Amino acid sequence: MSDVDAVVIGAGHNGLVTAAYLARAGLSTLLVEARDRVGGTAASETFAGATVNICNCDHLTFRTTPVMEELGLADHGLEYLDVDPAQHNMTWDSAGDGVGWTSYHDLEETLEEIAAVAPGDVDGYRRYAQTAMPAVRMIFEAAAEPPSITGLTRLALRRRLAGTSALLRWSRRSAAEVLRDYFDSELIRGPGAMTGPMVWGISPEFGGSGLGALTHAMRHVATVGRPIGGSGQVPETLLAAFTAAGGVLRAGTKVMEICCAGDAVSGVRLDDGSFVSTATVVSACNPHDTFLSWLRNPPPVARDLIRRWSEIPHADGYESKLDVVLTEAPRLKDQDRALGSTTCIAPDLASIDRGWNLMQRGQVLDRPGLLVNVPTLLDPTMAPPGLHVLSLEALYTPFGLEGGWPGSSEPRRWLEAFADLCEPGLLDSIVDWRAMTPDRYESEFHLPAGHATSFAGGPLAAFRNPNPELTAYETDLGGLYLTGAATFPGAGVWGASGRNCATVVLSNQP
Repeated sequence: MSDVDAVVIGAGHNGLVTAAYLARAGLSTLLVEARDRVGGTAASETFAGATVNICNCDHLTFRTTPVMEELGLADHGLEYLDVDPAQHNMTWDSAGDGVGWTSYHDLEETLEEIAAVAPGDVDGYRRYAQTAMPAVRMIFEAAAEPPSITGLTRLALRRRLAGTSALLRWSRRSAAEVLRDYFDSELIRGPGAMTGPMVWGISPEFGGSGLGALTHAMRHVATVGRPIGGSGQVPETLLAAFTAAGGVLRAGTKVMEICCAGDAVSGVRLDDGSFVSTATVVSACNPHDTFLSWLRNPPPVARDLIRRWSEIPHADGYESKLDVVLTEAPRLKDQDRALGSTTCIAPDLASIDRGWNLMQRGQVLDRPGLLVNVPTLLDPTMAPPGLHVLSLEALYTPFGLEGGWPGSSEPRRWLEAFADLCEPGLLDSIVDWRAMTPDRYESEFHLPAGHATSFAGGPLAAFRNPNPELTAYETDLGGLYLTGAATFPGAGVWGASGRNCATVVLSNQP
């Protein structure tokens, strides 16, 4: 007799989604989380009297899934604000002159914006949207179930192959090549590359990065949203749904070992020395930790799995985020638009590629990629009256920074560079600020080298994936499953990975 039917390791949002579905299906489920609270980098926390998000607050894909409705998250208090305009786009070269364009959910409104700053790219953007939007719809629909050759073939036929050609062609190319095919202006190219490959931590010149060029189109297919009260409302309401279904959380507890009996898992050993027996273990954590650190004395059936992952290098972190609490909301110079929606301040394509190479040497671009917003302008609940929160994400910022992060002047430099683009007074209005750099993501969020391994292969990886556990969610070891950012469909607050993993686990129950 097992202690529980299932153990889920890691209470990030995907681990929470999987655990909630398993508990809702009647499985006795234990959720184990190393931190003292749930949510991982999808969480929010209090800083300087305000609510700040660990990562950026824009959710583009979560509401394309049925997770919110199926788990009744609205009943537990989850409520979204629609964000439209979706994003404002600038380059460093244009920002000083106050020149940029706004992306709306509506394509025609977006084309009007582009016509004002890059009229030669209006036709190209329309062609781009006609090609990319069906591909995005196909990805969203494919993410609703574990990808398989049969399922994807049926989906393509059901959609009359709409989007299939673009997925095939773009997946073989670089994002830079795709963007150059459609756009002449760096005002369009730069933000397109920054919100795709740069956010993924790769150069847009890399072959096979072409699906990263879809990000402009994603905002025309899905609506950007923000949970009222901060991004952390998603994991908090998922936890409420999990416990309401009878699930049990053990926070502040680390898994030390995934134990085996024969060719299957038998349970987990925790850092207090206790053993929890179970026939089902789901890891919502880094696969390298799962297979190479926790899986001890594995049976022969797992040898190929362990060999493969021992040969896969773990990438270093490359994102940082500044949380700044101020008495006044900053405004960009010569701009009528407030910073409620996210503003992308992008390097050009050549600089992004150069920035990736600098990152390999532990250096940061003079003008890094910035994603900036003031969430309190749209959601005043995130700060007391008289205060605002500035969120500033910077890319690429290497884990192995030359000279190390403690005491580095880099974070302050990004803040001052942004302040130079704003009306006077930003620095004087600061109450307090902090820098979440890759070393802190490692020490405080248990992300090795400050990086959460993210899957970026797209649905077609089901056809040619050398690591099938990333799209199938189950492993060669009986009862051991994967979910999280490392598995399909990948990073961001999406939740599809957690739901798909639960589907596979439940389909295998006796």
